[in-house]
Amino acid sequence: MESSSRNCLERLRSIIRCRHYSIRTEEAYLDWVHRFLAFHPGVPPESLTEREISAFLTHLAVRERVASSTQNQALNALVFFFRHVLLRPPESPFHIVRAKRPVRLPTVLSRAEVASLLSGLSGRHLLMAQLLYGGGLRLMEVMRLRIKDVDFDLRQILVRDGKGLKDRVTILPESLRSSLQTHLQRVRRMYESDLDRGVAGVFLPYALERKYPSAAREWGWQYVFPSDRLSRDPRSGAVRRHHADESALQKEVRRAARATGIPKPVGCHTLRHSFATHLLESGYDIRTVQELLGHSDVKTTMIYTHVLNRGGLGVKSPLDQP
Repeated sequence: MESSSRNCLERLRSIIRCRHYSIRTEEAYLDWVHRFLAFHPGVPPESLTEREISAFLTHLAVRERVASSTQNQALNALVFFFRHVLLRPPESPFHIVRAKRPVRLPTVLSRAEVASLLSGLSGRHLLMAQLLYGGGLRLMEVMRLRIKDVDFDLRQILVRDGKGLKDRVTILPESLRSSLQTHLQRVRRMYESDLDRGVAGVFLPYALERKYPSAAREWGWQYVFPSDRLSRDPRSGAVRRHHADESALQKEVRRAARATGIPKPVGCHTLRHSFATHLLESGYDIRTVQELLGHSDVKTTMIYTHVLNRGGLGVKSPLDQP
């Protein structure tokens, strides 16, 4: 790759980190911009225009047949690159049509299916799945959960930096109190062993590690579900214990769904969908469910009213009419 393209990618990396975007967003944006620049070899980055963006997105849609969400992610990365790295003036129009995402209803499990799915899990994977369903958490919200944000007395979980970098409070199921406390005792022993071995403290977001140098080694900041092994931080290079790998839970949930004979397509997010739907079935108002899910707009929450377990939306078919 030409030096000008490499310099652009390095500037992009720096800008993303200054804006405190997640490591996943950083990796995704860098990958899309790298692919975009490679798609137009020999064209200096400063000479690229909306025409090249359209050509690249067309290639993704027609040749690679990517999903609309993938195409839109690529567009977001390229618009960010043009605005903040190439410094195109704001009035420079991006006459690019976003791919239309299909409107689909979420997959929801019945209460019996949830119980069946959970019966196929064990150990910490069971505990993680119970938090997904019992508190309506997203997959990465469970993985990034810190010990200080679990309040056993108030029976609540404080979700930090959720989707859209928003904090919210959700339910800590009373039925999980004992198993979660037992799990944390095991985590505590691992944590104390790491301290004795001089392992670097846990990752802290933003500038907290500089502001509170000892916080990374404090118990409250540790992950509820730490990794079984140490790893090197891709940004700082420090060897530390990160949170568990989410892919392991994803595989276990899919395996349990197959093993218990659930015919629906089941993933970790299915448990969050089921949490919302079952709360509405129980008579909780939609605004309460909206707050627990962390939705900015109640319209997002209203999709669950279309999948309530009311048997044909509560309407009697004319074929069944007397």
